[in-house]
Amino acid sequence: MSRKGLPANQLAAAGARKFVRALLTERAAAPPATAGPGAAAINAELIHDAVLLTSELVTNAVMYAGTEIDVTCRLEHDQASPDGDGERRPAKLGLVMEVSDRHPARRVRGGVDARTGEPGYGLQLVSALAESWGVTYRKSVKTVWFRLESTEGEPGTVASTFRPEARAVEPPVRPAQPAAPRGRPHGYAAEWADRGGPSFLAETSELLAGQLDQDMVTALAAQLLVPRLADWCAIWLTTEGGSMQLSRVWHVDERRIAPLRADLELDPPSDLIRTAGTPWPWPECAGATSSGGSALAFPLVARDTDQGMLLLGRAGHLQMTDTVVRMVEDVARRVAQAVYTARQYTRQTTISLALQRRQLPATLASIPGVDTAIVYEPHGEGQTVGGDFYDVFPMGDRRWCFLLGDVQGKDPEAMSVTGLARHLVRLLAREGHGVESVLGRLNLAMAEESAEAVELGGEQASSRFLSLLYGELEVDPGVPGARCTVATAGHPPPLHMFVDGTVEAASEPQMLLGIDEGTEFQASSFALAPGETLLCVTDGVTERRCGNWQLDDNDGLIEVVRDGMGLGAKALAEHVRRAAHDFGTGPVEDDLSVLVLQAVTPVADRRP
Repeated sequence: MSRKGLPANQLAAAGARKFVRALLTERAAAPPATAGPGAAAINAELIHDAVLLTSELVTNAVMYAGTEIDVTCRLEHDQASPDGDGERRPAKLGLVMEVSDRHPARRVRGGVDARTGEPGYGLQLVSALAESWGVTYRKSVKTVWFRLESTEGEPGTVASTFRPEARAVEPPVRPAQPAAPRGRPHGYAAEWADRGGPSFLAETSELLAGQLDQDMVTALAAQLLVPRLADWCAIWLTTEGGSMQLSRVWHVDERRIAPLRADLELDPPSDLIRTAGTPWPWPECAGATSSGGSALAFPLVARDTDQGMLLLGRAGHLQMTDTVVRMVEDVARRVAQAVYTARQYTRQTTISLALQRRQLPATLASIPGVDTAIVYEPHGEGQTVGGDFYDVFPMGDRRWCFLLGDVQGKDPEAMSVTGLARHLVRLLAREGHGVESVLGRLNLAMAEESAEAVELGGEQASSRFLSLLYGELEVDPGVPGARCTVATAGHPPPLHMFVDGTVEAASEPQMLLGIDEGTEFQASSFALAPGETLLCVTDGVTERRCGNWQLDDNDGLIEVVRDGMGLGAKALAEHVRRAAHDFGTGPVEDDLSVLVLQAVTPVADRRP
């Protein structure tokens, strides 16, 4: 008995095929003295069926269980011995393959009657080719097994053709039946399509529907088609320049993949294929019997746009019936649609990320004598920018401006407002407006935009409100610390932590921006002495919930800051972020931003 463990990834099926093929090949090629009883019964058809069925079961385990996989091979032999007449009886062999996963609660998919539409084709193949098969459930393991039988002297026996150095099984050439390589019965593909086509198409749709990467689409499609319909498959995709690029090559013999890819890349398609089943020149590296092989090309078209070309190859004469052609056309349409969807998603994602990157500064300005740190976590999967925004930028040699804001909402419209507000603040500051004037003018701009939105969209149009913390730091050369002026508009007030551990709010709460265009704002000024810290956060921190409680209830944020006394700017920002996450048991439901400004203690004044 031999066993091999495999990870639940795309390489599992290939690893299983290699394991089974090498094991049986070596046993058949071994000298009679060491091969063991029953080895003479190992033939090409047995090896091919074992590799095929094991590959199918491992693929099912990867897709539906997703745990580590064990493949076990057990040989049950009936040693050749003289019968009653003194003649030697042919050796018989039973091959039992087991595929086990760690998901016993998940039922096996793809039963014998796959015409009902149940995904999965593996068990239909097992039922058709195996002598017996079944499923064994244990407490923590589920095992699908099958048994194949073979008798010495049956057609396809390869014991006499093996050499000790052989590494793979090559099927015998049958001149009378060149269309049946690797022991397949004549008309195998057509018969399978008639009986299992709907199940295969359902499985193809299920696997490709959720893929948003075109390379993953072609990888899955190639492994679905090989070896079910062909010995090898190649998928070309169109590029933006109109040329064709080879995306994926797959072969039933993994050793031929690299040379086949190199061979195909030498002669890429010059014109797009328009007709399904167009004959294609057989590549030399594809491997075939002396009778050669057949390759057919199918166009990949989705929404009247060319996505590429699907190329299928099979040793011997392909013998594609109208039923098989129609089924491959259906597969090609599904592949083309999946590629089209993946490309649209990639295009939109690229545009979105490019626009999002413009909403925030690439880096924070360095302020002499003041350490700065930012922690920024946008809410929403796949987003790099949310409704929160920040900035630190210079205004001459001695002044620096900083801001932390939050736009109402988390949709793309909110993200567009973040970029508008940040750049408008920079423009107003460079025109010489102070803290109070910047807030006043930004408030007027937000109010006017809300009024225009209501005028164009009616009462149902949503207004955009903005909370903002904005301030200035003025640093005198040679003087430790900085002079800080700060104001907030509908924003959590910044916290000023002194060197003795005292923490207090550094500004008074005021009206949100965009509600009343006549609102006047007041700023607070104070000295940020060496060793003192100014902490700025958005409501994603203060309103982090745990049941009916918020983090900032009963001055909770002040306690968090006190617990971080003595930490540097970056460490304190991370401390606050971690405290916000740990406060609640569920995921954070809002953008989370933390800005820390910490006046550095001069080296001469630091304690040893």
